[in-house]
Amino acid sequence: MPVPVERIAGVLLAGGQARRMGGGDKCLRTLGGETLLVRAIRRLTGQVGRMVLNANGDPARFAGCGLPVVADPVEGFAGPLAGVLAGLDWAAGQAGIEQAGVDWIVTVPTDAPAFPEDLVARLTAALDDAGAEIACASSGGRHHPVFGLWPVSLRGALREALIGRDVRKVDVFTADYRLAVADWPVEPLDPFLNVNRPDELEAAERLLAG
Repeated sequence: MPVPVERIAGVLLAGGQARRMGGGDKCLRTLGGETLLVRAIRRLTGQVGRMVLNANGDPARFAGCGLPVVADPVEGFAGPLAGVLAGLDWAAGQAGIEQAGVDWIVTVPTDAPAFPEDLVARLTAALDDAGAEIACASSGGRHHPVFGLWPVSLRGALREALIGRDVRKVDVFTADYRLAVADWPVEPLDPFLNVNRPDELEAAERLLAG
């Protein structure tokens, strides 16, 4: 059966250093009059039972977003897998806090301003159809493993991969598991376009406004 929404937590990934954007918090850059973070929260609202923000440094700067903030559990900006693990650890700690625990997380990078509003529904359906362990998105023949659906039961294996084997690439980790893929068209625009530089942010604003 498809995974119930209330058993899924959304993990907004904002733990990178944003060097190509000039440093600072990329998710606090504005597009169309709102920050990338607010835009991501809005698009994910209703797709998951609850949300958490993965970001490093002083969490007080995100006080206005209304979400709990969790830092990478691995030092040295270890990449998106560290954010996935942070989300899995947080989700595991939710058991008993509310009536319904969290069995799954869906990860979404905050620098993708047009990610689908049916992302979670499509990922859970793909997972169920394939009898897989993990699901990710794709578009234009390219996988986007950071847009992923992950079972909380994998947190121990991911921790061992990150710390014990120094695995950093998402697709290297997922290669050991049954992976389902949900595909989206790239017309009229690729829903997984991301912004890494100021000029890409400006281009995305023009594209989305059109």
